[in-house]
Amino acid sequence: MKNTSPSSAFSPASFIDTFAYERSLKEQGFLHIAGVDEAGRGPLAGPVVAGCVIFSSHCATHLYQDSKKITARQRDILFEKLHNSEAALGVGIADPAEIDRINILQASLLAMQRAVQDCTKKSGLSPDFLLVDGTFQVPMELLQKTLTKGESKSASIAAASIVAKVTRDRLMVEYGLQYPQYNFQQHKGYPTKAHRTALTAFGPSPLHRKTFKGVREFFQENISKEQVSQKNV
Repeated sequence: MKNTSPSSAFSPASFIDTFAYERSLKEQGFLHIAGVDEAGRGPLAGPVVAGCVIFSSHCATHLYQDSKKITARQRDILFEKLHNSEAALGVGIADPAEIDRINILQASLLAMQRAVQDCTKKSGLSPDFLLVDGTFQVPMELLQKTLTKGESKSASIAAASIVAKVTRDRLMVEYGLQYPQYNFQQHKGYPTKAHRTALTAFGPSPLHRKTFKGVREFFQENISKEQVSQKNV
């Protein structure tokens, strides 16, 4: 029988110390170091979701490495493990309307800010340092370090990525029930061939991002048709 436990996701040969940044910061006197990451920048539909995680000293941080190297089932296991641990967790969401209004980068940073605030609200812990995936800092008055490919370098970021990814995937499954013609539960809003075919057949839903290539063309076509109709009146 195949072993699907979290620890089986990583072989000893590929082990990397993903708690080095956190350990160094703790040695400098920081108490509540939060990892922050997002999921859902690339899809044509649905929100962008961010996660925030502050590990306690009792958490098995070695389990959390690059989430792209583990299966959806293993992410689910780690997600539940996080929720049953002493880690402080937070989630932040920016919806499609916000993405269209302020652009996907700013919406991602807004979701990260909300995730940090949600973590503080739920746990009562205020982060004193943020480890952030990517190259842009979260718009908050907190000391921060950005890490390119942070999921593979920081356990806190990797855990935050799992929180964001699993939360978003589950939201898209719910949206799939609400809008069954798009089959969101399968592609999670990403621009797959099946998703593009559904868009052509049914047009955009309220969950689609109007400013994204592959969606905005539908609205441009409608504007053009309206302009032609007005000229013919």
